[in-house]
Amino acid sequence: MPGFRAGLVVTIAALVAAATPAAAADDPLAPYTGQQLTWGACAFTPAADARPAECALVTVPRDWANPAAGTDLQVSISRVAATGQRLGAILVNPGGPGGQGTSLAGALAGLEPSVNQLYDLIGMDPRGTGREGSDDHGFRCQVPTGRLPTGLDARDRSAQSVALHQQSPRAIAEACQSNALTPYVTTWQTAHDMDLIRTLLGDEKLNYLGYSYGTWLGAKYASLFPEHTGKTVLDSSVNFEGRLQADFEAFPVIDQRQFDDVYLPWVVRRYGDQLGTSVAEVKAKIERIRAFYQTQGVDGDSFDRIFVGNGSRFQWYLGVLVLVLGANSLEPGGAAPSGELDAVSRSAFGVPAAQLTAAEVAAAVPDYTAVSGTRYAVACGDQPTQSAAWYKRLSDRQGPQYPLYGWLYGLSEPCGFWSDAPQHVLPNLPAEAAKNVLVVQGEFDPQTGYEQAKAASRAAGVPLVSVDDSPFHGQYALAGNPCVDGMVNTFLTKNSRPGSNTCPGVPLPDEDAVHPVTGPLGTTHSSLTTRLGDAHSPLRNEVQRKVSALN
Repeated sequence: MPGFRAGLVVTIAALVAAATPAAAADDPLAPYTGQQLTWGACAFTPAADARPAECALVTVPRDWANPAAGTDLQVSISRVAATGQRLGAILVNPGGPGGQGTSLAGALAGLEPSVNQLYDLIGMDPRGTGREGSDDHGFRCQVPTGRLPTGLDARDRSAQSVALHQQSPRAIAEACQSNALTPYVTTWQTAHDMDLIRTLLGDEKLNYLGYSYGTWLGAKYASLFPEHTGKTVLDSSVNFEGRLQADFEAFPVIDQRQFDDVYLPWVVRRYGDQLGTSVAEVKAKIERIRAFYQTQGVDGDSFDRIFVGNGSRFQWYLGVLVLVLGANSLEPGGAAPSGELDAVSRSAFGVPAAQLTAAEVAAAVPDYTAVSGTRYAVACGDQPTQSAAWYKRLSDRQGPQYPLYGWLYGLSEPCGFWSDAPQHVLPNLPAEAAKNVLVVQGEFDPQTGYEQAKAASRAAGVPLVSVDDSPFHGQYALAGNPCVDGMVNTFLTKNSRPGSNTCPGVPLPDEDAVHPVTGPLGTTHSSLTTRLGDAHSPLRNEVQRKVSALN
């Protein structure tokens, strides 16, 4: 009965064909998991010595909790393909919240070629951040100019000053929450984007390297997708087992510690002739310089912010440049800034240091009328927030002890005026994922405090590689520290995770020896006493500047 059999085959084939679209239609994720990545040119210009990358756009649902609702979003990713036998992919994130990371893949591939030999390095511009190198700067909170008072100094504790200070964070919070995208720009949503990227790459596990806020993002991905979590390095870590916002609340404490104990002694050693031969003398001169800049249009708050989050070599020299310019203005006849200070002046202000004026410094004060929506949507939307009254009391407590930023922080936190409740719960790290995680942390990091990383490491039961005396933000691949790089590379390339350990720090900029400082690690020091040849290479400096500036 060949005719009957032929007819039966045709009928079955027709039924299968008819059923397949229906089955696909029943799976709301099929349009996303079934897409093909099209790799092409990237919008950004790679840094010198970075390895070239190719880029692609990934379509993601606006809301992973309801994929069929709303307009889809697109996320830009980059790839630097493994140069040898591929073991998988490492997704990298520079932090933020809100940092664009597509250029980071090529930079890290250039800095750590042994890792790139075995892994594709994948960068990502997370949802809400736009596309690095293009005109798309992402989700911005447009604050009406008239709602942002100017000329403020948080040391003024009058009722009028406090009220004026609180106008800005209220306006930022209201502007951000008025944007329809805000509820969908969270760590929970971005973690789901990451797992889609893993799927599209064809990998069972997603390996990960994240700096700063990127440690929170990586830890929460591992918490949500433990079965797909590969080797995970969390560098310069927040307490990912606690509150993300607590990291920002600790800024006054860790900034003051780094400023007083590490930065100012370095200033004395390197710029004593211009700024003072003791920390006390430098502090007194800084107060006079601060008052001078206030007469030139730089308000007290903006001056203090120059030294907040002082986590990179570039920022250190920028602070010195501003101080030397002010000192020369108060006491004409001082030597004009040169060398590194001149390079920083050209980069930050567009003019040689010899031509820089206080007016140009004042003109460079950031404009807060368009702020990163991703920054606050994540920081204020991931978890319940404290109230504005709570932050005012925090300012009252922190100001006297940590004057550099303690007076200002509590009066300037938009999360205090955030009214939207979190949409999703972010779980803590399960043991299944914790076995794949390594934390790295510098002792005097001014942006993610050592205590934060230590608390997370203990709570999660994961090893912590501490870096003695290090005052910068970002350790692995960014500091030129062979101890740190060796431990992380062994973990990534040889499947051998180190236990908790302490690495010696590397010398500070333009110094040949480490000057030990007693800090949260204690008083035992084992320092590298000679400067490493490429510890401050241009590529390292550029990536460190990017990571530090984001957080």
